[in-house]
Amino acid sequence: MRRLLIVLLFACTACAGVQEEEAPVNAADVMFLQMMVAHNKQGHELARLAEGRELPQKVEQLAAAMRVTQETETSTMTTWLMRWEQPLTMDQEAHHAHGGTAIDARKDLARLRKTDDADFSRELLNALIAHQDDAIQFARYEKGSGANPGAIGLAEQIDVARSAQITYMLDLLDS
Repeated sequence: MRRLLIVLLFACTACAGVQEEEAPVNAADVMFLQMMVAHNKQGHELARLAEGRELPQKVEQLAAAMRVTQETETSTMTTWLMRWEQPLTMDQEAHHAHGGTAIDARKDLARLRKTDDADFSRELLNALIAHQDDAIQFARYEKGSGANPGAIGLAEQIDVARSAQITYMLDLLDS
């Protein structure tokens, strides 16, 4: 239970950074936010699949916390992109040369929708671990290439929180 509270604490602080109006913004900052907006929307869809399923309470609580966190982050990132007068979605082709990747959870979503309750918890945790690892990779790219202090701070929070969530999910799979 203590570990869940720590994970939830990290999740709730994910958008605590303050965005300065005059702070520099570069292409890496924009790409990071665009990728994470799309990524979080898919994470929300993955976590929503837990609703109405027979799951261990810890898995159910984790999925609910992830939904809330990712909705909050998405709101913050969308606000920043609009403030910077940048599109909310990324051009997939434009970002391949400098670290961008296609984000596609459709296969996981389709597979999980068909998974029976007996296997669902394990399959969901595995999909969420992979999903959170992608967020960590996006965040680490931002931390190394970004210019905006708010976006870099958010990337650091995402790195720490998602790493803790992965450790927690691996522990759940082992128990």
